[in-house]
Amino acid sequence: MADGPRPAIEIVDTASARARRGRGPAAEAWLDERTDGPVTGSPVPPSWSDRLVRATSQRLGGPLGRRADTLGSWWTAGRWALLTATVVYLLGVLVRLPCRITEAGQSPDSFRWMCYSDIGILYQLRGLMLGNVPYLDSGSYPVLEYPVLTGWFLQLERVISSALGAPTGSQLTAQQQVDSTLIFTDVNVVVLGALLLVTVWAQVGAVPHRPWDALMVAASPCVAATALINWDLLPVALTALGVLCWARRRPGWAGVFWGLGMAAKLYPLFLLGPLLFLCLRAGRLREFGRMLAAFAVAWLVMNLPALWLAPDNWLSFWTFNSDRSGDLGSIWYVLSLAGHPVDGLNTLALAIFGLLCVGIAALILVAPRRPRLGQVLFLVVAAFLLTNKVYSPQYVLWLLPFVVLARPVWRDWLIVTAGELVYFGAIWWHLGGLLAPGSDGPDKVYWLAVIVRMAAQLWIVAVVVRDLWRPEHDVVRHPPGVTRSFDDPTGGVLDQAPDVDWLPLRRAPLTPGASLPTGAPLPTGAPLPTGAPLPTGAPLPTGDPATAGAPATAGATGDPPDRDGHA
Repeated sequence: MADGPRPAIEIVDTASARARRGRGPAAEAWLDERTDGPVTGSPVPPSWSDRLVRATSQRLGGPLGRRADTLGSWWTAGRWALLTATVVYLLGVLVRLPCRITEAGQSPDSFRWMCYSDIGILYQLRGLMLGNVPYLDSGSYPVLEYPVLTGWFLQLERVISSALGAPTGSQLTAQQQVDSTLIFTDVNVVVLGALLLVTVWAQVGAVPHRPWDALMVAASPCVAATALINWDLLPVALTALGVLCWARRRPGWAGVFWGLGMAAKLYPLFLLGPLLFLCLRAGRLREFGRMLAAFAVAWLVMNLPALWLAPDNWLSFWTFNSDRSGDLGSIWYVLSLAGHPVDGLNTLALAIFGLLCVGIAALILVAPRRPRLGQVLFLVVAAFLLTNKVYSPQYVLWLLPFVVLARPVWRDWLIVTAGELVYFGAIWWHLGGLLAPGSDGPDKVYWLAVIVRMAAQLWIVAVVVRDLWRPEHDVVRHPPGVTRSFDDPTGGVLDQAPDVDWLPLRRAPLTPGASLPTGAPLPTGAPLPTGAPLPTGAPLPTGDPATAGAPATAGATGDPPDRDGHA
């Protein structure tokens, strides 16, 4: 090998060797092994490990070859993901061109063309075009109904727009209002695009051995469809940075970014509950406390100016959401349209969400193996969105990064994408009256679209719960085509951490030097005992440092493998 080209990825095993020792259901489901391809302890290309990608690649030249040299390539997985995100985002910008108003008097049908956006409308209707500061200034317009960091973000964009020539004030002509709104919208296009790239960059680093999974965020049609509806990419980017910092064992910085995320949208608050129970099970409450302190400080710093100087306006976000009834996209809205409005909706929705959170906490504590961080973060965000009083189309941006962390399988990605796009089209035509039947009856097509979206999300919830309860199905822990398995690559201080002693269902580690009976499973979360041979047919212990990256057959016999992976 010294005289030949350097291999792209170290080959440590072969499919034939893996077939002799057995494999888990994840590999059975997603790896097509008709060819005797290599298996590796390094990041595996999707064309090796995902059956859908492998089948597609057959029409595009075939999977990556065994001796392909990619180590020296400038086009890493991260750069491909960033390029893909840029292209997809620009396609979304193009889709919105029919709604771009350049002259006074234009009035495009944004619902028919599915290009509606809050950005220009709220710029005009929340005092920003007057030159007023959100929350701190008031006038004959409603207070901005978003958490304060979103307001400060809009103020920053307004200042940038003014510096670029956007006219402001109360005496603007109709054309000046159009020109000002155009500049503000264009500033948002650039800034929100940058936040999308930050999100994708953070996603690449969150699971080091699966950087290609970030393409599921970057290439999502949901990004093109919803990225410019509102300012949700701000909390999405902050939340993604928080996940990345936690994965890199920096809980303080994770708390800062999540606290800033909650100052922009409410949902990052819900991430703390599952994380608390994970840290409780792993005995990492000190790190959780550091994160929580940083979270509280970051949130308070962003909120204190408005809370101190304009407390009534600061409360507007909370009162607005408390007073609203079942709204667009929710099951409660569908029930209302069907003539069955729910009384006491605030209490009922909160109670159901609370019960689901209790269920997630119970799963964390009693699961055979401590769940991965990405799995439980997805479950809590999905629980909130399924029970919330409103589901705006751009909320898929909240969920998408967690879908990828929890279940990075292209088949499941397609299911979620299809459900969200059905709902995306239906909500605009519902608002535009285009789905109403000719008999003036109820718009049942829209009802069906809401149910389809919820069913797609519930499918992923069910699969993730299955993976959580039966970890051998988890493609992140047991990547098809990889000899080693992993614990919680996004878990940071939780990764490889043993369960606390008091946990009732904790499985004790094996005694050093002990052997296992043939076919016996290894204890979940326990390190491989020193010198113990692997039982025939037993799966490798996930995340065991003694075997990480080494061929399983070598550990069983003590003989080094040859170049084909045979002991």
